Amino acid sequence: MPFPLRNLGRVFDASRTPDKDAIIDLRDPDRPRAVSYRELDAQCDAVARGLVRRGLKRGDRVGILSLNRTEFLAAFFGTMRAGMVSVPISIKLPRDTIEYIIGNAEVSLLFCDRERLPICPAAIASVDFDDAAAYGAFLDPGPFAPVAPARTDIGMMLYTSGSTGRPKGVPLSHETQLWGMEICEAIFGDISHHRLIVAAPMFHMNATFNVKMALAGGATVILLPAFNARHYATAIERHKATWLTSVPTMLALVEREKELLKTLDLGSVERISMGSAPLTQALFDKVQALFPRALINNSYGTTEAGPVVFGPHPQGKPKPPTSVGYPVAGGEMELREGPSSDEGVLYMRNPSVMAGYHNLPEQTRKVLTDGWYRSGDIMRRDRDGWFYFVGRADDMFVCGGENIWPGEVEKMLERLEGVHQAFVVPVPDEIKGSLPFAFIVLRPGVILAEDAVKAFALANGPAYAHPRYVEFVPELPLAATNKIDRRALTLRAEAIAAKRPRR
Repeated sequence: MPFPLRNLGRVFDASRTPDKDAIIDLRDPDRPRAVSYRELDAQCDAVARGLVRRGLKRGDRVGILSLNRTEFLAAFFGTMRAGMVSVPISIKLPRDTIEYIIGNAEVSLLFCDRERLPICPAAIASVDFDDAAAYGAFLDPGPFAPVAPARTDIGMMLYTSGSTGRPKGVPLSHETQLWGMEICEAIFGDISHHRLIVAAPMFHMNATFNVKMALAGGATVILLPAFNARHYATAIERHKATWLTSVPTMLALVEREKELLKTLDLGSVERISMGSAPLTQALFDKVQALFPRALINNSYGTTEAGPVVFGPHPQGKPKPPTSVGYPVAGGEMELREGPSSDEGVLYMRNPSVMAGYHNLPEQTRKVLTDGWYRSGDIMRRDRDGWFYFVGRADDMFVCGGENIWPGEVEKMLERLEGVHQAFVVPVPDEIKGSLPFAFIVLRPGVILAEDAVKAFALANGPAYAHPRYVEFVPELPLAATNKIDRRALTLRAEAIAAKRPRR
């Protein structure tokens, strides 16, 4: 994978297969738009030239506030080609938070789609993708010689979800991201025949990295504007997807579309990559049954320390289904703050680790020491060196003096026949401090009593960890990144528990 300029905006070489489809844009699923490598390359160049003609300089920040689409990718890559910093922004954040990010990142120009135009700050110049005349006038067609970045030059800045406060900007250099891509090339080899489906939002590391990896490898990206379980499943068959990239929750929602799935041929799928959230054995088994030919990979990464930190075992040992993998060469890992060196908070030091949060020295000091990044994720390591995600350190709660990891309780509850998904949060209790509250999504047609869930938990786990409250819900709400919205469910659980006596 040659990167002579080391510029993220030029991770793909259009000259290798100029007429091959780079993107299948499903913004209008009934009218899919095929974009060749030649066309995408030209659009990226036109954006870069347009930015320079507009008077923006190297290092300037360029925001993107839009659903996934080809123009988003052109702006994303074109900005970096020009030596500027691409700042994708979550469309699901409230207006004041979007304005905060734009101000905090010091955005000079904002690309957006028509739906987001009303919330673009008037003080910042904006370009509407859906205004053909305005967007066309911005573009400056013609070849562009990409900037050769210095080793520490920032290519993009992603913002963390900010579930417990303001989102934090994570400046990511060209060099740190290219290291992760080279690791991927070593793991996966030639991926040029693949057709990857991407529905995660491009403001999140999961999607940005998968798109970069796919295009660098000469594959085709099937790009959905946003995730919808029915549209996602239909697109797999219609466009012969061979590689699925997703958050586990997304495939859990697809698996529930029983009637639709009966009408689809999903046999094209060879690989499935799930990351950004915990994967249970129960969900792994469901996904494997749905895609029996597919090799499923449970992946792990962070915005701050890189999207690729685990890989295959150096001795060729088969990977356990729920393991996130074995540490890749060139990176260091330690488990600290736990009962042993094989269980605790994951610390990482590798070439992908950020230099620090944007304009947040105190927050940076909390997570970075001598190049080591404290992830806040609790992991355990087995005797073969495989790592397993246990839970977030800040999700753990104490019930009567006992530590409870919600993820472990969820894995246990999902073994109960008829349970499709389980999600556990704490609710306050005067005696115990906190009590487990379980939200349960049942499989279609299943009827299950609250007492049956509690009895199963008592029989299959420690008594202190069994849910004192059980609420059956049709589905679990998703946050902007397609992960389950823990904050929303915690508030809902507290409201229910306040009105319902514990039995």
